Amino acid sequence: MTVNRSRPPRRHNAITDVAGIEVGHFTDTRRPTGCTVIMAREGAVGGVDVRGAAPGTRETDLLAPGNSVDKVHAIMLAGGSAWGLEAATGAVRWLEEQGVGLDIGVARIPLVPSAVLFDVLVGDASIRPDAAAGYAACAAASTKRPAEGNVGAGTGAAVGKIFGIARAMKGGIGSASVTVDGVTVGAIVACNALGDVVDPETGAVIAGARTANGRKLMDTRRALLRGVPPQPILRGTNTTIGVVATDALLTKVQAHRLAQVSHDGLARAINPVHTPSDGDTMFALATGRVKKSPGMFVLSTMAAEVTAIAIVRAIRAARGMRAGTLHLPSAADLA
Repeated sequence: MTVNRSRPPRRHNAITDVAGIEVGHFTDTRRPTGCTVIMAREGAVGGVDVRGAAPGTRETDLLAPGNSVDKVHAIMLAGGSAWGLEAATGAVRWLEEQGVGLDIGVARIPLVPSAVLFDVLVGDASIRPDAAAGYAACAAASTKRPAEGNVGAGTGAAVGKIFGIARAMKGGIGSASVTVDGVTVGAIVACNALGDVVDPETGAVIAGARTANGRKLMDTRRALLRGVPPQPILRGTNTTIGVVATDALLTKVQAHRLAQVSHDGLARAINPVHTPSDGDTMFALATGRVKKSPGMFVLSTMAAEVTAIAIVRAIRAARGMRAGTLHLPSAADLA
């Protein structure tokens, strides 16, 4: 008698639960900063939605539903503001070496859209992710549960800067997944928001702007509504970026829609969100490994849910950090 000893895949409660998705981080502790690659070597139908008014992106136009290319091979998330877009070049080089990309006959072109967040107020601004960093992130990619907190694109992230960086707290990167009827949706989000981070389950602010003495949370929403003026803020000095992925079979239009509704998760967990000083950008990937779909109503609910959970996980996993005279405590430090 033959005994089937195969086991179901281990669940990580992360985006790597989505079949066909790998994640790799590169963390540069000198500043600190870093980048994170979300890879689909066999290609995935892609979408993107940019809600923040100060984005830093690369190759997002090809993801528009009306444009001809429907599959991409990786998404690069990076710190370093516009300089960090160079990390995608390293990912393209690594993927080409692996024979991954769009077959054009004479070569394969890896398609790697990218988004960056502004973390250069933390430490030496001359140190930022480059092509070598993106290459290293790809080399480290796997289907294992990705590390969270002060790693990859979340390494130099901070939240709650509306009353100045000196009263901010440590941000980070987090991941989550949910499965319904055999279909999985996962998210990974690097949270560097201008606003506070709120636990959607309780409505409590868990990290963000602190009071003048630094010991308590200010609660930015209530402070602004009381008439407390924000400090002058340089546009583009924040931004939350991330990816939602599913193993469902989706069209490009549906993937675009999934990226759109993932911003509902940002709105549940960040307040204020999508500000003129944020470049909030969410990508969607559909690997199609599961040849069915529970429908866009269910997938949309799943995408918003995992995005919000990933943001909260990013903040709870973050560790306090010092860079020169700047101190960014973590949620755990204030608790």
